[in-house]
Amino acid sequence: MLNEPVLTTRPEDGWDIPLLVWRADAPLQAVSSAPLGGGIGVRRWVVNATVPMSYHRDDPADHLAGLADRLGLAGPGIGLLTGVDVAEVVARADTGVRVWATIGLGTPVWAAAPAPAAPAQRVGTVNIVAYVPAALGDAALVNAVATATEAKAQAIWELGLPATGTPTDAVTVLCPADGPVEPYGGPRSTWGAPLARAVHAAVRDGGAASCVPWSDRWTG
Repeated sequence: MLNEPVLTTRPEDGWDIPLLVWRADAPLQAVSSAPLGGGIGVRRWVVNATVPMSYHRDDPADHLAGLADRLGLAGPGIGLLTGVDVAEVVARADTGVRVWATIGLGTPVWAAAPAPAAPAQRVGTVNIVAYVPAALGDAALVNAVATATEAKAQAIWELGLPATGTPTDAVTVLCPADGPVEPYGGPRSTWGAPLARAVHAAVRDGGAASCVPWSDRWTG
């Protein structure tokens, strides 16, 4: 079981900057595109950390590992970064699937864009963390990432944005490491369907709110 996230802060550059921490009661199987703990494997925790919009470190995995160490998080885990205030996380659930999303749509882009986004555009990140209460095989985990991404893109389209996401979105899906293995994670599968609905609701509802970058609250 993945516990509800705990909101805490860390001192950095003279500010108390927020971050969310999820802890698992037992090791979970996971798939993630996060800079720390990405790929497929057993994970014990997840961190989603706010960073200022001026963030320019080129070692995000090391940065996140340091944050995890200061939090006393042991074993392998997953670390995500975002420019939005993670205190505004949106949580949704459907048929036992739970989803948490932090939504920054400052740089909406089409995935198949003809040219890179202009450098002057604001940064935005949609980070999705999902827990499925049934063991998923590796192929089903990969399919679940695709399902979550499709649901995110549907929500963004319904919000009226000409985009499928932002350049820095990340998805993490976790599930029990033991038990009968589900082979499918597509949008019409037993667990992919509620995953899609929960992700869609979280991104739609969170994206409809005004998502102000965390650092803008201080810099104006």
